[in-house]
Amino acid sequence: MNHAIRIHEHGGPEKMVWEEVPLPAPKPDEVLVRHGAVGLNYIDVYFRTGLYKLPSLPATLGMEAAGRIEAVGSEVTGLAVGDRVAYAMAPIGAYCEARTIKADRLVKLPDGIDDVTAAGMMLQGMTAQYLLRRTYPVKPGETILVHAAAGGVGLIMCQWAKQLGCTVIGTVSTPEKAELARAHGADHVLISGQDDLPARVKEITGGAMLPVVYDSVGKDTFTASLDCLAPFGMMVSYGNASGPVPPLDIGILAAKGSLFLTRPTLATYTAKHADLVATATDLFSVVLSGAVKIEVNQTYALKDAAEAHRALEGRKTTGSTVFIP
Repeated sequence: MNHAIRIHEHGGPEKMVWEEVPLPAPKPDEVLVRHGAVGLNYIDVYFRTGLYKLPSLPATLGMEAAGRIEAVGSEVTGLAVGDRVAYAMAPIGAYCEARTIKADRLVKLPDGIDDVTAAGMMLQGMTAQYLLRRTYPVKPGETILVHAAAGGVGLIMCQWAKQLGCTVIGTVSTPEKAELARAHGADHVLISGQDDLPARVKEITGGAMLPVVYDSVGKDTFTASLDCLAPFGMMVSYGNASGPVPPLDIGILAAKGSLFLTRPTLATYTAKHADLVATATDLFSVVLSGAVKIEVNQTYALKDAAEAHRALEGRKTTGSTVFIP
């Protein structure tokens, strides 16, 4: 018997249903993974609501999980039954007890990282890795801005950026979240809706402004983020929790200082198996060293995924949220 959280139509959390689904045998290039833990990410909301397009309906949600291999396809090499593995940004379908998945989308888990930690960090942690190490490779001594600094990606980025020698300005939605961000490496924490973001950044940097802004909030923060950048600065818009960024007159980038704008995705940065492995290996290294601690602050039974989605959309979560099948 195999169960999954599926949607038959787009809409709110109430559209998510717990139902029995078939479990096929792995194809030659696939493995069968029994999930020990499944991660919750905001991209799951985008697929549920229809902001991001699904291949078809009904569909099983979820982009990230960790578990153990129960069967391998005839052409699979380098993986075996019993191996502990994890994945993120594979084809959608992680909200289930078990699934088949292509072997080249998996990475082996080191012994020091359990399933719950892995499911709480693969998508968010590898996102932090490519943002800080590849999209805009931060340098020691730089001051950077991280929006949603108390969220899953934000807490990892604050810690990792500090380990890389940066001064971190974080934004959060509540004073409680501000304390959490400070405890994880943010040097300055601003409250959205209370602080004048560009003015405070100007004050903190002595007028120099910033080389980069990492923005997962979208519509509500986009314009203010541009105003925080120094000439030739880079605006990294990698999410839209508040809604999509409206169409932009690119002349604004010229007027504000020959700015760069990018909209990256983890899927692109890990499309090649070698890049996936390198990204995950870098993440495992900083977690195992203790430089980055993964905060799984909420756990739910997988069948209660709708409740978790309501909490996430209501900004009631911090750090990572993990489902237990």
